Amino acid sequence: MKVSIIGGSGYAGGELLRLLLNHPNVEVQQATSESHLGEFVYQQHPNLRKQTKKKFTSRQVLEPCDVLFLALPHGEAQKNIDHYAGMAPKIIDLSADFRLHDQVLYKKFYEADHLAPTWVEKFTYGLPELHREEMTSSSFISGVGCNATASILSLFVGVKYGFLDTDQPIFVDIKVGSSEGGASPNPGSHHPERSNVIRTFAPYGHRHTAEVMQELGLENVHLTMTSVDLVRGALAASHSFVKSGVTEKDLWKAYRDWAEKEPFIRLVKDKRGIYRVPEPKILAGTNFADVGFDLDPETGHLVSIAAIDNLMKGASGSAVQSMNIICGFEETAGLDFCGLHPI
Repeated sequence: MKVSIIGGSGYAGGELLRLLLNHPNVEVQQATSESHLGEFVYQQHPNLRKQTKKKFTSRQVLEPCDVLFLALPHGEAQKNIDHYAGMAPKIIDLSADFRLHDQVLYKKFYEADHLAPTWVEKFTYGLPELHREEMTSSSFISGVGCNATASILSLFVGVKYGFLDTDQPIFVDIKVGSSEGGASPNPGSHHPERSNVIRTFAPYGHRHTAEVMQELGLENVHLTMTSVDLVRGALAASHSFVKSGVTEKDLWKAYRDWAEKEPFIRLVKDKRGIYRVPEPKILAGTNFADVGFDLDPETGHLVSIAAIDNLMKGASGSAVQSMNIICGFEETAGLDFCGLHPI
C-alpha cells in the first residue's frame, strides 16, 4: 500500500518515516515539508541516511495514496480535512484536532471553536488498547496525546476492573522529555535554559487532561506536567484510592491478564534488579508501554505507573499500530524493535 506523510520534517514525522520505510506492507510515496522543500529527508532526520533518498515535496502537489498521515501542528489538519480525505480513503491524524468529541471540552482546553466539527465523530481515538475493535471498521484515526497515553495506560486497569474509588480525586504526576516541545526551537528549549532542568510547566489544566476524562470516563482527574533533563520519554505516576476489599492479589491478576493480551503492554514489578519499576530510558525508539503498580494495604493508596517513549507509543508508534489494524496487517508489523540496553 502507498502511504504519504503531510508534515514529515518534525520529530513525529521523522519517527513515522523511520517506521514506514522499513514496514513490510507499505511503500512511502511522499513526505511533505513547506519549510524544507526540496531537501533530502535525511538532512532533517540524519538517522535515515542511506535508508532513503527521498526529498521533501510540497503538500500542494500531494498525490492520491492509500493511507495519509497528518503530522501537522495542532489546528492545521481541520482547516483542510475535506481536501485530505479526497486524497486518501484512510487518514491517521497525529494532532489534537479530532481527539475530543465534546466541542465544549475542545473549546475549553484549546480556546477556539473547531473548524470542522462534522468530521470529529468520524474519527476513532487512536489508542488500540482501548479502541481496537472500533478501529477495524474505521477509516479515520485521531492521534493520541503522549501525556494522555501515559496517564490512560497508568489508570486503565484500575478503571476497567472497577477497582478505583472514583469519588476520590485522582492525581497524575507526569515527567516528560524535551522532545515533547517539537522540532521548532523556543526560548524554553534553548540548551542553557533546558539543561539540568526539573521544571513544572503545567501544575494543572494541561490539554491532555481532556483526553483522560473522555477515554476513561473520569471527571475528578488532575494532571501535573514537569519537564526533566531527558530527550525522549514520559513517565506517569497516578495516585488514587482503591475501593474497600481490593487487594494486591486482585491487582496482580488484572495486570497480568491485560499484559498477556496486549502485544505492547509489559508489566514491570520486580523485587530485585535495577529496573524494578517502569522507566522510559530503555523504551527509547520502541512502541512498548511498561506499566506497574504499588498498593498501600493500610490506606488503599494505589500508585500506578506507566512509562513510554512519547514520540512512539505517545505518537508515531501508536499511529503505525493503528494503521496496521485498519489495513488488516499484523498489528505488530514494523514495530518489533525492543529497545537498547545499556543506553
